[in-house]
Amino acid sequence: MNFPNLINSKLPNVGTTIFTVMSKLATENNAINLSQGFPDFKCDAALVELVNKYMKAGNNQYAPMPGLIQLREALAKKTKSLYGADYSPESEITITAGATQAIYTAITAIVREGDEVIVFEPAYDCYQPAIELNGGKTIYLQLKAPTYTIDWEEVKKMINHRTKMIIINTPHNPTGSIMNVADMTMLQKLTKDTGIVIISDEVYEHIIFDGEAHQSVARFPHLAERSFIISSFGKTYHTTGWKIGYCVAPQNLMAEFRKVHQFLVFSTNTPIQLALAEFLEEQNHYLDLGNFYQKKRDYFISLVKNSRFTFTSAQGTYFQLLNYKNISTEKDTDYAVRLTKEFQLASIPVSVFYHEGVDNKVLRFCFAKKEETLASAAAIINKI
Repeated sequence: MNFPNLINSKLPNVGTTIFTVMSKLATENNAINLSQGFPDFKCDAALVELVNKYMKAGNNQYAPMPGLIQLREALAKKTKSLYGADYSPESEITITAGATQAIYTAITAIVREGDEVIVFEPAYDCYQPAIELNGGKTIYLQLKAPTYTIDWEEVKKMINHRTKMIIINTPHNPTGSIMNVADMTMLQKLTKDTGIVIISDEVYEHIIFDGEAHQSVARFPHLAERSFIISSFGKTYHTTGWKIGYCVAPQNLMAEFRKVHQFLVFSTNTPIQLALAEFLEEQNHYLDLGNFYQKKRDYFISLVKNSRFTFTSAQGTYFQLLNYKNISTEKDTDYAVRLTKEFQLASIPVSVFYHEGVDNKVLRFCFAKKEETLASAAAIINKI
């Protein structure tokens, strides 16, 4: 049927995400899927039992809009223990339908027509569309490869009276780099006495390696006072499909956040919130996560270290970048497709995380997988 064109797209340049594309391609080619960031192993059986327990007990109706108080209290306790920051569970913590929803909500609550938002590339793909949908303008600054660090002099030059927000992500997806104390100190200095709001995407806060400490903005009072901190239970407890996250922010920011949140999703899964509140009582579930994933990182890179790919070990997250410049001059998007079709190994080309498709001949591989999966993937890498 022919229908009149009634729509002038608000996102004319946005198509299907690369994660969907590559996962579909992996399925079609029976490839090992190290593209999309999710584990191929089960979550803790005790957590599943807790969800089942609360479902059977009849906890299957709406939770309060900000989230169940039990879970917010547990998160306040955790944030105080880890970062020394006091947040009110009543007015400064909100449970969300995943971290992406929290990021969208924070941007929508703050960004107005004409506001500028500084985003560091390569950047996770949900930031820019949310900024654009709210009438804002994305100001892109590139992290400095191959270490993917921030040039704070460049940041200083880009800040002006239109700068409303800066979005940071540490540990960083897709590069696996982390921000240190010096980075946070510079961010604090540059935003002092301004109206700039920070979104700190910290979904990989517990996946950090080599004895480093996660530098949450919560550790820095003058940053915390202007920041939305976003995190994710899915990354921490190997339950990405449950889509439960949370936002922590000072009361004045959280009040605006909740105005949007209540009309976006209102509330999130009740029995899972109850289960997570109880599961958080055992701190080792998240305190041991860095060691758990460091073993997987070390195992993966030990297997591919003699391949033709080059790399710098990830400092955090469960992603490892591999550079193929010694192998091919193909565009990374083309090379990723060819790897999937010809070698049955799916990855993510890093150029898709840049608005202008910067191609450094780098692919992102997810190592949140069983050892046998990583061994099979490494065997393919070593044959190339």
